[in-house]
Amino acid sequence: MALALQGGGTHGAFTWGVLDVLLERCRFDVTAISGTSAGAVNAVVLADGWLRGGPDGAREALDDFWRELGRVVPWDALGLAHEGSRLSPAGRLMLQWAQLFSPAQRNPLQFDPLRDLLARRVDFDRLRQQRQLRLHIAATQANTGRLRLFSGSDLSLEAVLASACLPMVQQAVTIDGEPYWDGGYSANPALAPLLRADGARDVMVVMLSPWTLGDEPRSVDEIRTRATEIAFNATFLREMRMLADASELAKRAWLPGPLERRLRRVRWHLIDGHDALSALPSDSKLIAHPQLLERLNQAGRDRAIAWLDANECSMGRRSSADIGALFANHEPPA
Repeated sequence: MALALQGGGTHGAFTWGVLDVLLERCRFDVTAISGTSAGAVNAVVLADGWLRGGPDGAREALDDFWRELGRVVPWDALGLAHEGSRLSPAGRLMLQWAQLFSPAQRNPLQFDPLRDLLARRVDFDRLRQQRQLRLHIAATQANTGRLRLFSGSDLSLEAVLASACLPMVQQAVTIDGEPYWDGGYSANPALAPLLRADGARDVMVVMLSPWTLGDEPRSVDEIRTRATEIAFNATFLREMRMLADASELAKRAWLPGPLERRLRRVRWHLIDGHDALSALPSDSKLIAHPQLLERLNQAGRDRAIAWLDANECSMGRRSSADIGALFANHEPPA
């Protein structure tokens, strides 16, 4: 199976819950993972755990990572979070104040707890040398807007940090002399590489972006937030629509080539977090509060269990998601 893992800040804990159930119940072989931002983090943590101990090792690695992430910042002691899922008045004031300065001005010493955590938890040398799992980490070249996929010998701690680099919060990550921002601007996540992965006929997409973005934004902050949400979702919707159209053409091809044959064989599956995530405030993506991470993990587990109860028999046999119906016209499911 190939996994396509979207980004979404700390909402990636929902993906943690989904993966935990899939690894526990399905016992499938993961052959390729494409991830962006939080999806990239989940990808490398899962892969590192898998190489150490198979599915159980992957579950343990994800569990350890997310629980430690929740302990990095003392949210309650600093009074930054309200009920675990939204910024407190003090937290919102701090965020508004921070937006008046560049990331370099706010954090001249470049304190980065995610860097420290990943450096301790993930053996990137082993990930570069292994051939069991194909990893594709998306980042965006800040000077060109182009997608760069880090795979194989290119995999590194810097690549994952680049994939998760929000430019209004963090300084750009420089790799090979080029500055990089969050991969969500150019691919969230990249799907085409999974179609080239040998043996991965089932592609599971774990989708964190909502099907609908809510009512029309009115205030300056609401408009700014909506514009960011649209930018981060547009590339994914465009690529899924392209694949839906290409798959339909492949079905009708009289003399199918390699790509058409591949599109005919691939089986699509999709687990989305709309019900659990759409009601959360946008700033919750920035809050790694233990209470919120636990709630998101449980929501992901519940969603994955419900999905398996309805679709487990499809795995390895047929698609459980009709990407033509879901994405060709950008229509959300009923």
